[in-house]
Amino acid sequence: MSVGRWGTGLAATGVLVAAGVWAMGPGADGAHGRAGVDEHLWSEVRPVIEARLVADSRGGGYGEAVPGLRAGWFCRAQARDLEERDGLVRAGVSTLCLEYGVRAGALLECGGAQGPQVLRLRRDTGADGGFRVVSAQRPPDGAGYGQWVDAHFDHDADADTGDAVPTDALEATARDHFGLPASAPVRGC
Repeated sequence: MSVGRWGTGLAATGVLVAAGVWAMGPGADGAHGRAGVDEHLWSEVRPVIEARLVADSRGGGYGEAVPGLRAGWFCRAQARDLEERDGLVRAGVSTLCLEYGVRAGALLECGGAQGPQVLRLRRDTGADGGFRVVSAQRPPDGAGYGQWVDAHFDHDADADTGDAVPTDALEATARDHFGLPASAPVRGC
């Protein structure tokens, strides 16, 4: 694929991510005090979910193909709904994953993706974090997206109009990862 196509694709991805974050509105923490979300359970499963999101994102970014950028994926999830039955946790989440690299003291945003997911986790004392993801579902692109969201999320926990996954937390984590100061600018890849 030519560099021009990569650039166009990355620009489109950036616009989609920014539009989605804007549409989802402001947010604070990962569970947002949503009715039915057990804060303690969320604190247990969130790191496992976010690690899975990072693992699923690897190999899908432009920055990874440019060794000098040392690019990596950084992901956040916010609980839309959460319940546990018989050791199986169903987590309906809003997600944001951004690929960041570094060059000349600046954080480079190289790509990203966001959207709702439903993950199921089972308690597993042998697994990192005490849980193992047993399934992850995403809506289809295009036709069927709205129907999938309606079928998988309560209207009270609508994944498309809920709280935004804040990009500032991902930027701060990426700056720390690359040893950049908090004032380091964020630029396109």
